[in-house]
Amino acid sequence: MTNLDIYPNGVPFLKMHGLGNDFVIIDARESESPVNAQIAKVIGDRHFGVGYDQLVVITKSKKADVEVVFWNSDGSLSDACGNASRCVAKLIMDENNIEEITLKTGSGVLVAQKGQNDLISVNMGHPQLDWDVIPLKEKVDLIELPIEGSPGAVGIGNPHCVFVVDDVNSVDLISWGSKIETHELFPKKTNVEFIQIIDQKNIRQRTFERGAGETLACGSGACAVAVVAHLKGLTERNVSVHLDGGELNINWAKDGIWMTGPTTLVFKGVLRPDFLESAK
Repeated sequence: MTNLDIYPNGVPFLKMHGLGNDFVIIDARESESPVNAQIAKVIGDRHFGVGYDQLVVITKSKKADVEVVFWNSDGSLSDACGNASRCVAKLIMDENNIEEITLKTGSGVLVAQKGQNDLISVNMGHPQLDWDVIPLKEKVDLIELPIEGSPGAVGIGNPHCVFVVDDVNSVDLISWGSKIETHELFPKKTNVEFIQIIDQKNIRQRTFERGAGETLACGSGACAVAVVAHLKGLTERNVSVHLDGGELNINWAKDGIWMTGPTTLVFKGVLRPDFLESAK
């Protein structure tokens, strides 16, 4: 029996987004996950499937309220996704009429809270500032990598490479992003962010996500740029990050990096059995 055999009527899913960073969310708490790398790629196709920046599978957990697994549209796995974590947190908190939950992810257990105006916050934990944990190929200056443009590197459950530029809108994001994503310094590839400092409390960001390409927003990326910008002496620890899809508040506090922003449920649907069979 394959995992698809236990979904004879298809696989229910939700489409959500956080500032345009969009997700397909599958609740597999009562059954096995139907997702593998090939199915993730088929669902992720924006022309022949549903399309998403990340696919999220919710499962049961003994260490947290729920566990979440993140898939990229190229069929690879990711340990962290901040906006997707906020979307799942909103679902679970609304389901149980509570204002705080925990999420088990590949990068650890995260705490999420509901705040004013239905904004959702998640503590992404402490940034990873050891070269071998991020990971990098070798020990280098994390604030000024030996790459043209002297970007900074940080781990937020996944690797990030952050460039400070004068004008983010003039950057050829696809060309530079795809080039840096696979740079030899990053053995597991990297997310790539280009930022423009507006002032000490505001940052403009554009994102090229590892395994997904250009996205309208990236939560872990917003955390990364806040850390790198502060370590470069350019901003305070509590900043507003302005992405193509909207604004996130990032607060690098003593207990970790808190990310706050809106979430949106777009629609509910069912992945038809014959569609999923095509992924075999």
